[in-house]
Amino acid sequence: MIKGIALTNITIDCKDAKKLRKFYASLLGWEEAEMFGMPVAKAPTGFTLLFAPEDGMSYERPVWPEQPGKQQKQTHLDFTVDDVKSAVAEAEALGAVKASDQFGGDHFTTMFDPDGHPFCLCAKG
Repeated sequence: MIKGIALTNITIDCKDAKKLRKFYASLLGWEEAEMFGMPVAKAPTGFTLLFAPEDGMSYERPVWPEQPGKQQKQTHLDFTVDDVKSAVAEAEALGAVKASDQFGGDHFTTMFDPDGHPFCLCAKG
């Protein structure tokens, strides 16, 4: 286990991040806020749903129920850690792979689990 690890965010890729934040904040009675420069709906416990707009990309709405050849769900997990660099090393030792494209700077590192699902290791604070 990575020391100090906690699941604190779920990120949802979307077309209109502020609109989706407003929907979920209203639905759940959570606060509208910002984190990592992106809109979030924040629970009283501190848990957040983070909304990542597909800037510069053509967002494709997922199909449910899922169908072959159609867009699947677009979510990934974020975990806060005491030290991103050491957490990345520990995750790699457990079978994760660091994504070749990174966008988090010192704030977070994107990884793939052994089955290829993305998740981020994020600095606390």
